[in-house]
Amino acid sequence: MLALAWPLVLTNLSQFALGLTDSLFLGRVGTLELAAATLGSNLYFAALAPTFGLALAAAPLTAQTRGRGRGHLRGMRRDVRAAFWAVAAGTIPTWLLLWNTEAVLLALGQEPALAALASDYVRAMMWGMPLFCGFIVLRGFLAAEQRPNAALVVSGFGIALNVPLNYALIHGAAGLPALGVAGAGLASALCNLAMLAGLVAMITRDRRLRRYHLFGRLWRFDASRLREVVAIGLPIAGAMALEITVFSAAALAMGWMGALAVAAHAIAVQVAAMTFMVPMGIGQAATARVGLATGAGRPVAAARAGWVAIGFGAGFMALAAALLVLAGRPIAWLFLDAANPGAAETAELAATLLLVAGLFQLADGVQAVAAGALRGLKDARVPMLLAGLGYWVIGLPVGIALAFPAGLGPIGLWIGLATGLFIVAGLMLARWTRLSRAGGLTTQVALFGRRRRAQVRRSRSDRDTALTTDRWPR
Repeated sequence: MLALAWPLVLTNLSQFALGLTDSLFLGRVGTLELAAATLGSNLYFAALAPTFGLALAAAPLTAQTRGRGRGHLRGMRRDVRAAFWAVAAGTIPTWLLLWNTEAVLLALGQEPALAALASDYVRAMMWGMPLFCGFIVLRGFLAAEQRPNAALVVSGFGIALNVPLNYALIHGAAGLPALGVAGAGLASALCNLAMLAGLVAMITRDRRLRRYHLFGRLWRFDASRLREVVAIGLPIAGAMALEITVFSAAALAMGWMGALAVAAHAIAVQVAAMTFMVPMGIGQAATARVGLATGAGRPVAAARAGWVAIGFGAGFMALAAALLVLAGRPIAWLFLDAANPGAAETAELAATLLLVAGLFQLADGVQAVAAGALRGLKDARVPMLLAGLGYWVIGLPVGIALAFPAGLGPIGLWIGLATGLFIVAGLMLARWTRLSRAGGLTTQVALFGRRRRAQVRRSRSDRDTALTTDRWPR
């Protein structure tokens, strides 16, 4: 588990570092620019969730196909191709929404100046969205092959590229105009292009991986595989959208409290998101390991892989919680320049929010890893419903009630988010506990086997019908 998890964790951290670099550069430009980029990125990731979830479906699909062994070369190629088709289908409506960022934010009650700057940021960054999702598809394939290092190397290159691009495009250098927040968005889009191109090059040059011919005949439409991607990916997307949008809604609620509250929220979210990258990577490793064992018909090994991953995630997040509780104020000042107006008030509020974030670290880690283990079983619909209950039915309403009627402001909003995370963690852990028992997981493995065999029979029937129609047309 560790051999597969640590490159995935570092890959997540490197991808997170792209957004963190934007925040660090823009935080020194001004509080308004940092707040605008935060609002824009919250809308961006909320709109990205459906397409991102479809891309994530490649990981459990390819893992179970790899675990079955026989015919896995063709099967994994079909999985990846169908995931690419799903990403392409989700891109256009997402672009249409993101192009109208300013109108959306104004309709949600944001300040006109913040909405205009956020639109500049998102319109530049949105062109990298399908490239990022394509990278996620290929990363899932590599995780199923237990070859995650290529994605790690490419992500490291992306970080190295993002720093000079941010400096040049935000401030203007090497003869380029100073683009401000739009420059930060464009830098992220260019880095996504470079990372996808780098991963494609590494896969096609690797002797073992190029035998899959992943990029051959991408234009072929595979309806049965696409249906499977959608059946798994949409619930994953739904669960992600529920989690992402609850924090996006929190950012919008912060916007009603002023730019200082948004900036403090941005700092706290960035730090909490950075620690979250570790259990997220462990959860991705759990998806691959549980999927491989399930595809091979080994329920005991699948259960063991899931529990080991949950233990790793909980252990790390306990350490992260201690760090945030003890060092919140120094961490907050890393994002701010003392010479900027309002920096001291922003740092003080951000330190308090980081204290609350420290309290929910353990819950956040457990729910992320448990969700990843459940994805390895292709169990995505029930986790989506559990996320909706915890985040939107309980977490956000409690936070808004504490923030406004109770008068606690930003702190009350974050207490509500923490409450929702604890509830989701408990429900996800209970779900995995039930399924990981020997009888329950054996039943799940048998059920997936029957479904797969039925899909194969339908595919063969469709093929035979097509051949008959071609030879003897009416």
